[in-house]
Amino acid sequence: MERSRRNRRISAVAALSAAALLLAAGCSSSSGGKKAEESPDAAAAGKADTPRMKIAMVTHAAPGDTFWDLIRKGAQAAAAKDNVELIYSNDPNAATQANLIQNAIDQKVDGIAVTLAKPEAMKGVVAKAEAAGIPVVGFNAGLDDWKDQGLLEYFGQDESVAGEALGDKLNDLGAKHNICVIHEQGHVALEARCAGVKKTFKGKTENLYVNGTDMPSVKSTITAKLKQDSGIDYVVTLGAPFALTAVQSVADAGSKAKVGTFDLNKDLVKAVQDGGVQFAVDQQPYLQGYLSVDSLWLYKTNGNVSGGGVAPILTGPAFVDKDNVESVAAFAAKGTR
Repeated sequence: MERSRRNRRISAVAALSAAALLLAAGCSSSSGGKKAEESPDAAAAGKADTPRMKIAMVTHAAPGDTFWDLIRKGAQAAAAKDNVELIYSNDPNAATQANLIQNAIDQKVDGIAVTLAKPEAMKGVVAKAEAAGIPVVGFNAGLDDWKDQGLLEYFGQDESVAGEALGDKLNDLGAKHNICVIHEQGHVALEARCAGVKKTFKGKTENLYVNGTDMPSVKSTITAKLKQDSGIDYVVTLGAPFALTAVQSVADAGSKAKVGTFDLNKDLVKAVQDGGVQFAVDQQPYLQGYLSVDSLWLYKTNGNVSGGGVAPILTGPAFVDKDNVESVAAFAAKGTR
């Protein structure tokens, strides 16, 4: 019964998210602001004639992680539509990310969209922004902390629910022993995913920590683990680039393990089509970026608060596998899924 309720919830979330994505159609390859507004690929929903505003987006993205390209494209599309100058910055180091938020405060931006991967490190500077009268919304990481920190809204998936759904998926596929590869230790959302997998998976699951900023190290660590334990039949990664690396590790180790992952990108979609990766859990990062910027524009121009400020807006999870991958392949080729 509990699993049935969870599946219904996931289906409803996926349907709502798909509808929202249709409303958020279009993308921009520029960096926001005037240049983005003039891009032929900008959002096709019309252009706002509201006063120009400046919005900062500050994330914990690590260099080279293509997941964040999708977040940024969604944010740029909303900025193009809403007459917004978008200031994007990122750093995986929590202290540096906090400094980037302080920089946004000093620039007297009209709004801030932020990820709370390490919420305690963000708490003080988020409070400073709010004290300065700057509205702050959260997205992607921080589901359990956004309300406590006084953020207006939150956009993302429930990582625990997503992990539980993946654990159920592994059960359905007959898996017996998986490793859950965490590429950033202490990241609350990543830890929640693997904890969710462990909660519902009926077999054996282990967390494997790797240095996500050093892909050769990621590859060698996964390879070594697979060589050490031939009983591992599934490698679960928490990002598309790590899944593609895990496929190489499986080959190098001479393992029969299969690979499943969270998150998509263009190359990952191809890997699902080719059978190298069995499935991906899609949280729709483009939608997260778009809604984060658009929500601040709506709040500033019309006082709107999605979810009433008490409930998050869920953008996932939804599974992409060989049965439905063609339905998202065209969007992935454009760089928006």
